Amino acid sequence: MSFNLDNCEAIYFQKTKTILKNKKPKPKVTMHFFQRKNNVKLAGIKEVLDILKKHTKHDLYEIYFRNEGAVIDSSDTVLMLKGYYENFGFLEGIICGVLSRQTSICTNSYRVIQAANGKQIISMADRADHYRNLEGDSYAMALGGIKNQVIPLSQKFTKKKPVGTMPHALIHNYEGDTVEAAVSFYNTYPDDKLIVLVDYNNDVISDGLKVARHFKNKLYGLRIDTAPDVVDFSLEKTKKAGVNPTLIKKLRKALDKENFTNVKIIVSSGFDERKIKFFERVKTPTDAYGVGASLLNLDVKFTGDVVEHGGKHQAKYGRKLLNIKNMNKQMW
Repeated sequence: MSFNLDNCEAIYFQKTKTILKNKKPKPKVTMHFFQRKNNVKLAGIKEVLDILKKHTKHDLYEIYFRNEGAVIDSSDTVLMLKGYYENFGFLEGIICGVLSRQTSICTNSYRVIQAANGKQIISMADRADHYRNLEGDSYAMALGGIKNQVIPLSQKFTKKKPVGTMPHALIHNYEGDTVEAAVSFYNTYPDDKLIVLVDYNNDVISDGLKVARHFKNKLYGLRIDTAPDVVDFSLEKTKKAGVNPTLIKKLRKALDKENFTNVKIIVSSGFDERKIKFFERVKTPTDAYGVGASLLNLDVKFTGDVVEHGGKHQAKYGRKLLNIKNMNKQMW
């Protein structure tokens, strides 16, 4: 699939550009971009500036911007453009799209990092993402604070090797024998931290102990990824499904009882900011959280408005230029 930027601009902005290009005389306008949430971590400004540099005559108008990675509120303008509308206004939709996607993902990452109280977050969002988006999304996650990601591409932004355990597919190919699959993994990658997935047979406690007994101090951790609609064998009487605090506390107790106190517990499957906060509130003995699709929720939406006309306020009803303190002027 190939495309050029012109084909990505909304047709009504292109038509407006054409109409205004021939308008005489024409005043200079001020256009600003903002969103409507608080405690948001801004991302995408660098990409937007690059687009403006490559696809507009940027020396014909002024550009002001807020720093990439800044924490912003609904009262903040993040980008302000001053000049003739036809020099930049046609990019309104593209600018909003870049800022909305990257800021949403960056903010989701920032918030799960906060929720985890210093525990490690591992991004497993690749399986819910289109591969063409992975580079920008990986960057946004890293900017939001997630330095542990599973795809090699992430090294460009995190300066760390990709992390991971093993998939259920490996255990499947050893006919459900988790220990045998782990032995094969360890023998092939002896320098990796050995983290073994132990929910394949839906008996986390038994398989976790089998793995720990076999590897002893060679084992770094166990990962539990029980599906939300599945009840682990050890919790059949309680009917508590999925990865839940009761299951994790039970596993921790079983490991500690046999002196496997150094074995870490990594949890995944359906984790987001809310679920992590719940696990932390009830003091669940987890050491790391694997987070996937929730990182890609696009909940921060940007809007572009023309708010000044010839140096005077002129905007859609209810709109005005917002806080522009601490903004930088772009100088190329």
